[in-house]
Amino acid sequence: MLRTIIWFIYFWGILLKLIPSLNRVKKFYNAGKIEERDRLVDEKVKEWSTSLVKLSGTRVTVSGEENIPKDTAVLFVSNHQGNFDIPILLGYIQKPKAFISKIEVKKMPFIGTWMEQLNCLFMDRKNVRQSVQAINEGAKLLKNGTSLVIFPEGTRSKGDDMSEFKAGSFKLATKSGVPIIPVTINGSYKIMEQQKFWIKPADVHLTVHPPIYPEQHQDAKELARVSEEIIKNGVKKAVS
Repeated sequence: MLRTIIWFIYFWGILLKLIPSLNRVKKFYNAGKIEERDRLVDEKVKEWSTSLVKLSGTRVTVSGEENIPKDTAVLFVSNHQGNFDIPILLGYIQKPKAFISKIEVKKMPFIGTWMEQLNCLFMDRKNVRQSVQAINEGAKLLKNGTSLVIFPEGTRSKGDDMSEFKAGSFKLATKSGVPIIPVTINGSYKIMEQQKFWIKPADVHLTVHPPIYPEQHQDAKELARVSEEIIKNGVKKAVS
């Protein structure tokens, strides 16, 4: 219980402490210094993310990071076990990246602003037209060199079992032509979801799989099926 209380105090405290950095980020953006803005955002977000994970007592290991192309943006596709998946992916996979998130997150104090500066997109699942627009904007970001992360299950599994991947978000790859990088997350639900709310230490492993190239597959549905199979096999291997 004490770890959880300390963690949440730190969570909001560090966001307040980062306000001066956020103001610098906005000044860079307003001055048209986009590269400086992007570097500062990536640096601060990585620091924030890794500190949150370490404070939980969690140990993260990563294998296969050499599979990520360095000379192009990519679409990271991952299973979604728990709330810590986002800070884990932000902090422990080095390639800068943004997320496609549910629109409710945009309303969270400070977090929504940092996500906007990170080039994250927000999707309203209840609004089909807005969702299509978000996909089109995401494809443009990918073409322009910003890597994105999607969770095609649509929600947290809170365990080792996975839900079927939704094909719609894979249009980001078919429209942009960038490689898909499947990522298997193992064990993140043990940090919080396994105890319903309380935080406790866990061992989490990220497996970064080789790229999938959209042009080698028929359509978004096939990309969803192939990605799901690769990631699911990664989970099965870890729990067997």
